[in-house]
Amino acid sequence: MAGPRPWTLFWEWGKNIICVGRNYADHVREMGSTVLREPVLFLKPSTAYAPEGSPVLIPSYCRVLHHELELGVLMGRRARAVPEAAAMDYVAGYALCLDMTARDVQDECKKKGLPWTLAKSFTSSCPVSAFVPKEKIPDPHALRLWLKVNSELRQEGETSSMIFTIPYIISYVSKIITLEEGDLILTGSPKGVGPVKENDELEAGIDGVVTMKFKVKKWEY
Repeated sequence: MAGPRPWTLFWEWGKNIICVGRNYADHVREMGSTVLREPVLFLKPSTAYAPEGSPVLIPSYCRVLHHELELGVLMGRRARAVPEAAAMDYVAGYALCLDMTARDVQDECKKKGLPWTLAKSFTSSCPVSAFVPKEKIPDPHALRLWLKVNSELRQEGETSSMIFTIPYIISYVSKIITLEEGDLILTGSPKGVGPVKENDELEAGIDGVVTMKFKVKKWEY
């Protein structure tokens, strides 16, 4: 019988990455979008994972790659139609994440009314930090997130500014998609998203909790 799967390597065995869009009003405004009454959801495959030490890859079809900094929530057990009041009982921990986005491709998809798969779901489109146990973050809605590109601060935000709270998101998603142990939910990006290019160095962190570094590379094929 197989033993417990290590949370320190969650990206090796986690199956699903569920992403929430438009969850910070200031980011919604900077993108020229509208705040909606329900979360916007999209998915990334498990091959989107890029743990620290691996590069962020620019897809061959992308001309404008953007960083989007997000708090990720890792599910500790199977969750289906979970009540909002019980949602945090299903959380194992957290990770700092980047939702790398082929912005030029996404803009074209939006114009044509097409899904965002090409813009959001490519290999290495989800760089992640080390696993942070739930106990190290008593209140996930009281965090400061930040990101630097080549040592210049580009993006920062407070998780207290989320439109939809983490318990609400877990409950909402679990009524649509049965969540499994190791699934990751990206909770949305604050304002300050912007472009990166080949050889840029990215550094990001949650104040007092975790940091991570990545280098941007082009696909070799």
